[in-house]
Amino acid sequence: MPNKVDTTLSNELLTLLKREQYVLLSTIDHETTGPNVSAISWLYAVNNRSIVFAVDSQSRIVKNIQANDEITITLIGNESTYAIGGKAMLVEERMDGVPLKLTKYMLLIKEVRDVMFYGAKMSVEPAYEKTYDPEAAAKLDRSVMAELKKSNALT
Repeated sequence: MPNKVDTTLSNELLTLLKREQYVLLSTIDHETTGPNVSAISWLYAVNNRSIVFAVDSQSRIVKNIQANDEITITLIGNESTYAIGGKAMLVEERMDGVPLKLTKYMLLIKEVRDVMFYGAKMSVEPAYEKTYDPEAAAKLDRSVMAELKKSNALT
């Protein structure tokens, strides 16, 4: 049985991606041309066709996207696993309003694919906790997410 493929986020996925969320970001490595997977949580669905996300400006992800802008975000939620693919567009090389050197991208969604294997559902969504100063982490998260949410004006 083939998995369902859409060209936009469903309302359920849009709701999930309107808050800080654990996802996997897949890029093509600029040196090896093999897959590169990174866990990120600073992302925000601007609408059902685009997602903005922030990564450390020194991250390998930045060079990977410069070399090949095709990316996939893997999301576990809504009782399944989804591969959200498309082109990454540079929005800001250095995000204003945040204390870290972060680069902001927008994923222009081409496809949303339910990739959960047949006959199964996710019973628990991934959970994580920040291991550094909780107050500092919360303050940083708020500032990054506030900047990402300003991207509503881009579309």
